[in-house]
Amino acid sequence: MSEVGARRCVVTGRVQGVGFRWWAKQAADELGVAGWVQNGAGGEVELMVQGQDVAVEAYLKRLADGPPMAAVDDVAVSDAEVEAELDGFEISG
Repeated sequence: MSEVGARRCVVTGRVQGVGFRWWAKQAADELGVAGWVQNGAGGEVELMVQGQDVAVEAYLKRLADGPPMAAVDDVAVSDAEVEAELDGFEISG
């Protein structure tokens, strides 16, 4: 059985004003991962994603491409603690 993991991500590039947060939620729902996404103050998008490791890794690969109108320069990923209270994937801010 696959382990449950969690990652925090900061996505930079042209990622605000291009539907990135809604695209990120749709991708999360398709892959069955939980978490949240929000715009950062410096023009980046910040995310928390958790779920089965296989699904989380697939999600991280999608982040590198982003939605059609985005231009992703970088996805900085760090390990995070699994948050038991997360249920589904939410858009914040």
